[in-house]
Amino acid sequence: MNSNEEKRFVGQGRALKIIAYFGLAVWGLLVLFPYYWMVLTSVKSFGAYVSEYVPKFFTLEPTLQNYIDAFTMVPLARYFFNSVIFTLATTALMMAVIVPAAFAFARLEFRGKNLVFGFFLSLMMIPNELVIITNYVTITNWGLRNSFPGLILPSVTSVFYIYLLKENFAQIPDELYNAAKVDGTSDFKYLTRVMMPVCKPTIITIVILKVIECWNSYVWPRLVTTDPNFFLVSGGIQEIRQNGFGRENIPAMMAAVVVISAPLIVLFLIFRNKIMSGVSRGGIKG
Repeated sequence: MNSNEEKRFVGQGRALKIIAYFGLAVWGLLVLFPYYWMVLTSVKSFGAYVSEYVPKFFTLEPTLQNYIDAFTMVPLARYFFNSVIFTLATTALMMAVIVPAAFAFARLEFRGKNLVFGFFLSLMMIPNELVIITNYVTITNWGLRNSFPGLILPSVTSVFYIYLLKENFAQIPDELYNAAKVDGTSDFKYLTRVMMPVCKPTIITIVILKVIECWNSYVWPRLVTTDPNFFLVSGGIQEIRQNGFGRENIPAMMAAVVVISAPLIVLFLIFRNKIMSGVSRGGIKG
């Protein structure tokens, strides 16, 4: 390759890189624009918002009154607290279930293991609507509607997360397990001292994804709770819209949505690298 061809090749590479970055920048703006519009609307007064015949992309008179109204006119703090309890309890119980299950499928040998694991995977084929109906009937028969156990119990396990964690556990060499057993290490100690630290990125990813799932959960909490004292933030938004600010007070609604979505945005920004690495590890074998 002569110098002219080399320069042309470098120039083409730079042009392609510029085009790629430009496309990513445009795509990023399109993705982030709804969040910008949400925050912008939340700092506009109701009078300024309704007087805009043509929407404005900025405001010269921002106000925090909508955020004050979000906590004073409706029980947003209660919805927030309920969601924190539901999210933390559900995630903790789920991890207590899926970690031993994944360990058993990945490392232990017992009769019918493959058959049982195949049955677990087949459960992923069942539509969520059928599971919701079954769970609703069960929770109702147990008298657990409008209670935290009724909210939490149907979500304490996940076949997908068991499969994801099992695949990561299976990547750890068998020789390490055999050496630990020769030294007299129990299965529980091997799980907590070796396997969980090695697969820490995947475990953190599962925890974060479950937290996001619980925080955004809407259908099941809305179905099983009719008492406002047990509403989560997802159902609380609908309650706020119907009985709180009114359908027309969009700035106050946006302020409530900003408050509710802020924890998830911060969580993702802090752990985004671990989420990506944890998910990618699930697809690597060997």
